Amino acid sequence: MRILIIKTSALGDIIHALPVLSYLQQAAPGARIDWVAEEAFQELLAGNPALERLITVPFKRWKKERTLTVIAEMRAIAASIRREPYDLVFDLQGNLKSGIICGLARSKRKIGYSLKHLQERVNALATTERVSFRESDSHVIQRYLRVASTPFELSPDAREWSSDIYTSPEDDAYAAGVLAASAAEGPVILLHTGTTWRTKLWHDQGWQGLAEGILAHYPSATLLFSWGTLEERQRGERLVATLGNRGRVLEQLTLKRFAAILKRCDLVVGGDTGPVHLAAAVGRATLSFYRATDGSRNGPFGSRHVIVQSPLPCTDCMHKQCERDQACAESITVATMLDGALRQLGGGAGGRTGVAHAT
Repeated sequence: MRILIIKTSALGDIIHALPVLSYLQQAAPGARIDWVAEEAFQELLAGNPALERLITVPFKRWKKERTLTVIAEMRAIAASIRREPYDLVFDLQGNLKSGIICGLARSKRKIGYSLKHLQERVNALATTERVSFRESDSHVIQRYLRVASTPFELSPDAREWSSDIYTSPEDDAYAAGVLAASAAEGPVILLHTGTTWRTKLWHDQGWQGLAEGILAHYPSATLLFSWGTLEERQRGERLVATLGNRGRVLEQLTLKRFAAILKRCDLVVGGDTGPVHLAAAVGRATLSFYRATDGSRNGPFGSRHVIVQSPLPCTDCMHKQCERDQACAESITVATMLDGALRQLGGGAGGRTGVAHAT
């Protein structure tokens, strides 16, 4: 059986779709699986032994370039998609671009979302079967699995399906060297303070209080601060300074090297951001907080993760700017976050928590 998965972007969404590979390996043993993804996210999938082919599409680059080279690339990618017939095509993106790719693929069964759940309704013209979600499919991972399970008898609800980001021996050796340089025997905790939306951030005092609380309980802990922008790096450097240099700001890393470091962490803490989802994908415990978005829908899924949601009635507003931004950030309290961190590090019950209570 040949299967094509279309999930082109974005980073967190592709990570959430990775359990589909684990499911298909159980539901269709021996199936040959290809995946179409945006060029910028190929590192997430490169080297994955569950995939026979990774087809990358440079949509973002094509927007900037208007040359004959782009036309040649489009034809080559179209030919690659049409090279072999597929028994099943799963469109897990649900927009116009994925619909074009789905339309190019040679298959009698092209399965996607119902009109109610499509990003762009025109996508429905490219699929032959459209799946509606159950009331229990509140998380995006459950929705991806619902689509992928349509042709099979194996229930996607049977268990928690695994995922991974595959790293090279060189990447793993680099990560080992980073932690060896810390020379600490306690737990390794990575804190990612940044994200793309201001309304998803926490304040510096919160991060400082959490770090100090962790170090008070685990004096030999290694605190790593990751970053993606200059502002995030500078915030990490300020926090390390306030902690008396009892922490370390990481270098700028490739996605694979970052994933290799995450695999060696005992806990990863952050907001609604890619590094938290990466950590979940490589099997690490996470603690994450949610203000403008819904952690029960977008956060890491499964029993290894603690989710803290702002208790404000306007939480999950999806606003990128807000007059109550400061109050919303402060509604995520140090006490609640520290309690979640200590439960994770102490090997307690853990689990997913719904609401953070201001103190």
